[in-house]
This record gives sequence, C-alpha cells and structure tokens, in this order.
Amino acid sequence: MISFVIPTLNERKTIEQTLQCVAAFSGKHEIIVSDGGSQDGTVQICRKYTDKVIIYDKPDRQTIAMARNMGAAAAEGAYLVFLDADVIIPDIDRFFDAAEAAFRNDLRLVALTGQYKVLPHVGTWVDGVFFKMLGLEFLLLNNIFRIGAAGGEFQMISVEAFRRVGGFNEKLAAAEDMDLFRRLSKMGLTRFEKRLTVYHTGRRAHTVGWPRLAWEWFTNSVSVWVFKRSASKEWKEIR
Repeated sequence: MISFVIPTLNERKTIEQTLQCVAAFSGKHEIIVSDGGSQDGTVQICRKYTDKVIIYDKPDRQTIAMARNMGAAAAEGAYLVFLDADVIIPDIDRFFDAAEAAFRNDLRLVALTGQYKVLPHVGTWVDGVFFKMLGLEFLLLNNIFRIGAAGGEFQMISVEAFRRVGGFNEKLAAAEDMDLFRRLSKMGLTRFEKRLTVYHTGRRAHTVGWPRLAWEWFTNSVSVWVFKRSASKEWKEIR
C-alpha cells in the first residue's frame, strides 16, 4: 500500500484539486493530511477525501518537517509518498506503476523523486529553465554522485528506510527534504526518475521571484549540508 502524506497550512485554494488527483489512484492507498493549524477551511475540505487528518494544535508554529513526520507516523503503507498541497500528477495510475516498478527492479532502492514542472496554464519559460536545471541537479546528485537530493513536491520512500533514518529533521525550517535524501543515500540508493513528472503551481517563485528563490534554495541547502542548520529561520507561508 502507498501512504500519501500531504502537509497543509491554509491551502484552501489548491488542496481540493490535489486531493481529487490523489483519490483517483486505483491502487491500494491511504491519504493522510497533516495540518499545521489552518484557519481557512482547509481541514473541512480535506475530510471529504482523506483517510486521516492530523491537526497540530500547539502554540509554536509547526515546521513542515514536523508536519510530514506526524503524517508518516500514522501511515500504514509500505511506501510513503510526500506531496506538496498544490501538486497534480497526470495519469496517476501509470505514474505509480512506473514508480513501484523501480523499487521492485532494484532492491537497493530506498527513495526516488522525479521531474517538477509548473502547470502549463500558469508556467513561464523561466520556470521551465529553472526546473530543468533542478532536475539536472537531482540527476547528478542521486544517480551519478550518490549523494541524494530531492524537493518537497514529490518524494517516494520505503517506509522501512524512512523510519531507520529517523524521518525528517524537525529542527530545519528549510532544506529538510534535501537533508533527508542525503541521509537516505547513506543506507541505500536514491534515484531521480526522469519519466516521473509532477506538476505544481510555482507559486513561491511567482511571488518572491526566481533570483531570490534560487538564492534561498542554495543558501539553505549548503547551510544544512555543512552546518546542519538551515539559513532561513522560517519558511514563510505563500498562498
């Protein structure tokens, strides 16, 4: 079984489309939403589609790493699939047929990711260039250098491997996704699969601009790799 884990925080604008997409998967699965205290009706929408909704109710703001770990703790599947709340996967059955085949065909594989693209109706040529470069980075780091790298848009991980490495580092405000894949790469293979493509809104790049976002990605990734802490103190909510 696949356990889909989706962290949310005030995602009313996008979450229903994402959940409709995931719910259309015909394979054995469960959908888990881990909510950080939404105030916009997100939880009410999620309850229509999900098997489990986990709500964080502590006074301190939840990191996305905490949200993902809380969702994963409730999962019962053999694979964890982490998705962002604005992700769409066309032809989802074919997508996960290929993803599961990758794990079956190489027992050393513990985690994989794929290409990220912005939805065609909102994407720009600049989006295409930057996400093509990101895909090249993931290809080199995972498949060639065996270091491990992935973003939060899509990660598929063996639940056994996820629990063995202790899940996401909850102290990290950013680059927790890259950090997890680096740690996973020390116990097995991580892979970038070019034939697996997920689409998303590109909202952060469109709001803050590509120069700033690229710089934030770079500084946080390097800081987590070298100093074991993120450069950003908080990954700001953009909706």
